[in-house]
Amino acid sequence: MKGEFINRGIDVQAAHTERRLGRERRTRSLIAYWRGALTPRRRSGRRTVDHIYPTIDWHPARVFALVMLILVLCVADGVLTVVLIANGAVEANPVMAIFVPHALGWFAAVKLTLTTLGIMVLVACSRMRLFRVFSGEILLYAILACYVALVIYEVRMLDTITRV
Repeated sequence: MKGEFINRGIDVQAAHTERRLGRERRTRSLIAYWRGALTPRRRSGRRTVDHIYPTIDWHPARVFALVMLILVLCVADGVLTVVLIANGAVEANPVMAIFVPHALGWFAAVKLTLTTLGIMVLVACSRMRLFRVFSGEILLYAILACYVALVIYEVRMLDTITRV
């Protein structure tokens, strides 16, 4: 068989040599994620299954705006919480109450970390039908509305405390 390929001008050794150069391209690294974040390609699912659970790496600008607004309101909530506690209020969240009086740095870190992780999950699910009822993006809008209501409540509470 080897002679047959040589007679046709194809060397068997040359046909089976490794042609790839460098390291494995399919390995996952932070550089790959960063490159994918800068140049996203998947805007919608490609397979039939992807209509139910699409895997995409491009999200609309409105999702980015939602995320940024939620994070800004999270920071505002944290600052207002600290100011209110300094004026005699009590933290209603039992998990965050552990950190507030003693370690404000940990309070801010835990608050932002938990909020960011939750938002990351919802962004990944933003095009999915959650509970087969609504999209993940709807939950982002709901969280934004809750944060707006919370910050308004805290500002009014601060206004009431400073008047007294």
